[in-house]
Amino acid sequence: MSRDEVRAFDAWAINTIGIPGVVLMENAGRSCAEFIEDKLKGAAEQKVCIFCGTGNNGGDGYVIARHLINHGIKVTVVVCGDRSKIKGEAKTNLNILEQMGEFVEPLNPSDRDIAGQVGHFCAGAGIVVDNLFGTGLRGQLSDEYKHLIKSINACESPVLAVDVPSGLDCDTGEPLGEAIKAAWTVTFVAVKKGFLAANAVQYTGEIFVASIGITAR
Repeated sequence: MSRDEVRAFDAWAINTIGIPGVVLMENAGRSCAEFIEDKLKGAAEQKVCIFCGTGNNGGDGYVIARHLINHGIKVTVVVCGDRSKIKGEAKTNLNILEQMGEFVEPLNPSDRDIAGQVGHFCAGAGIVVDNLFGTGLRGQLSDEYKHLIKSINACESPVLAVDVPSGLDCDTGEPLGEAIKAAWTVTFVAVKKGFLAANAVQYTGEIFVASIGITAR
């Protein structure tokens, strides 16, 4: 699917079928959490670090965190950017997480020592989860987000990208200045068109299609 096809599918699921957006987000996040739990089986340190942006991709990250915490996995959640921009279903799931008593770490991408902060958050993590940007990302990344993504890529832990590796154009498969280099990408509904580009595999890693509770027809 292309970016526009994904948006049309989500609109159809919400407006025609009647599945609320928060339910789609719940299903997406739960699917990713199940994938992470499977990858962590047998790991000495069951710790996950989740980097969340301020949009709906970040909202998926809060759902992932809740399900992992409910299964006894240690989770560090990092909100990257201005919290006041978090709205709708994403805000709902952030509120739930905090009302569970979980502390959410703030990260200002314009801070000087981003690499040091990212390294601290990721230390000891069996998996790092990329929930910075989703399919809607267009145009070149700002320098601060390029630096943030470079810092995540520099961590020793394998990265799981949720829906699309942050910084990768989902239609062309080209990095928008910089992109997450994931070991795995769990994407929703269908493989994105850009994933078929010749060089995209260095960013997506292995690709898995997860259910959000409704399938494309």
